[in-house]
Amino acid sequence: MAPKVLISDKLSDAAVQIFKDRGIDVDFQPDVGKDKEKLAEIIGNYDGLAIRSATKVTEKILAAADNLKVIGRAGIGTDNIDKEAASKKGVIVMNTPFGNMITTAEHAIAMMFAVARQIPEASASTHAGKWEKSKFMGVELTGKTLGVIGAGNIGGIVCDRARGLKMKVVAYDPFLGEEKAEKMGVEKVELDELLARADFITLHVPFTEATANILSRENLEKTKKGVRIINCARGGLVDEEALADLLRSGHIAGAAFDVFAKEPATENPLFNLPNVVCTPHLGAATTEAQENVALQVAEQMSDYLLTGAVSNALNMPSVTAEEAKVMGPWVKLAGHLGAFIGQMTDEPIKAINILYDGTVAGMNLDALNCGVVAGIMKRANPDVNMVSAPVVAREKGIQISTTNQDKSGVFDGYVKVTVVTEKRERSVAGTVFSDGKPRFIQIKGINIDAEVGAHMVYTTNEDVPGIIGALGQTMGENGVNIANFTLGRSAAKGEAIALLYVDDVVPANVIDKLQSTGLFTQVKPLEFEVA
Repeated sequence: MAPKVLISDKLSDAAVQIFKDRGIDVDFQPDVGKDKEKLAEIIGNYDGLAIRSATKVTEKILAAADNLKVIGRAGIGTDNIDKEAASKKGVIVMNTPFGNMITTAEHAIAMMFAVARQIPEASASTHAGKWEKSKFMGVELTGKTLGVIGAGNIGGIVCDRARGLKMKVVAYDPFLGEEKAEKMGVEKVELDELLARADFITLHVPFTEATANILSRENLEKTKKGVRIINCARGGLVDEEALADLLRSGHIAGAAFDVFAKEPATENPLFNLPNVVCTPHLGAATTEAQENVALQVAEQMSDYLLTGAVSNALNMPSVTAEEAKVMGPWVKLAGHLGAFIGQMTDEPIKAINILYDGTVAGMNLDALNCGVVAGIMKRANPDVNMVSAPVVAREKGIQISTTNQDKSGVFDGYVKVTVVTEKRERSVAGTVFSDGKPRFIQIKGINIDAEVGAHMVYTTNEDVPGIIGALGQTMGENGVNIANFTLGRSAAKGEAIALLYVDDVVPANVIDKLQSTGLFTQVKPLEFEVA
């Protein structure tokens, strides 16, 4: 059955056609996103949800989304999506960060020109039949210092455009390296220095705990007298009340805002102040940008639903289509290794340590980590997946560590998973052979070569005669058919293990009978999701 996607906001016809061309069953209801009750009623029918800003994906909506696998936001901002609830539900949240970069950067430059030359007020005055030429004295951009807070994708474009305008650019961005800053032709500075030197300040950071109110009253008071502030990024980055006070006092000469702390902004402290330019969140509002993000989100969602490729996800490591093909068997292996240990471990887990050796060490380890953790968590929560598992692990206080190393053994690559509890450490290792099938290659330090079966029984015992006979006799007497088995031991008369492949779930009373023989130190039925 083809995956089914709901488009609950206005998206271009070309985006709808992309879904259809890719074999996705698409339901285009551009107004349903505004009807929370209706959306909650129908969302359970869909594998994917494509939205813009009108649809609010709340915890209540997600609670009803039993089949939902991915939410695609045509645009950058995802404030209208409860990402924590989506992660717990196992739903990937994607955005399209590159489709409107140029548009937003150009809007910031346009706003800077507008506030420098008081263009909106001059236009309104002229339309009113006045000729107030001397009233609207502006300033040039050439030779001025632009302070850019956040020199990432959009901020980087603004830096480039500003340098083309012959402005001197200083940038504050903790993630900007000196070498990258030099290539960009900007001077990397700390925030206080930027505030003291900049003639214009423009913000290009997301809204996070670290950036919330980054231009607080205290920081605004540190700015150079006569500075002009531009915000086309996110509302809540600037203390709007403080900015209004400093505009009235004349310390700040002007401001241009496209985003506000509360939107829709029908009232705001900045409204109706002189030399303040306000637009209604138009940063991405160009024909080109709207088309680009719509097409991009349709492609990304289709790729994920059809091939497992993950692009621009906010709560899941990205995996390209090429990676998905190569990594598919390794992701399965990661899940099987996690499932083995999860089923074997009865006490609370303190830490999960994952070792990647050889060829697998060069793959997308974040995605493989998610596979391991999901496998471990499934025993306690069968609905967990690669998206929700890291959230569940974090909530339980489980520490996850990763080590990768060059090839160190006979296998081109292998994965070893170790869990740590208060009582013990337990480990299992596996690899993927040339046939693409995952194999267990080591359990408790004992080498073994075992395929993964849907129904298995794991036993440990002292290496003495009679074990195989006891297994066969007990299983046979209770109507359990053994399809195959694999044995391993640490040394002659040392510790031994066995993995039995059976046709169906082994009844609990049969496990009890094996345990009651006194021959086994451990008997454990295992179940694996084998395609």
